[in-house]
Amino acid sequence: MDYGAFTDASLKMMYEAVRGALRADDEFEANGEDPKFRVRATPEWKRHAGSLESEMLKRGLQVEIIDWTGGQGELPLTVDP
Repeated sequence: MDYGAFTDASLKMMYEAVRGALRADDEFEANGEDPKFRVRATPEWKRHAGSLESEMLKRGLQVEIIDWTGGQGELPLTVDP
């Protein structure tokens, strides 16, 4: 997809759509249901979001990066003794 062809507003809207689908999947799972969009399980969603982030950053747009950890946090890369 040629992300450079989209307007700033279009990029932001698509990015917020990814965030919304992720939030909806998390809510479905919290209610014991299967996620409808399978955002976490489908690598193309993450690639799409990453491409949108790259284009928005290239343009100097402010981006609130999506938290893919589901609020679980991430392990540190190194452990201090």
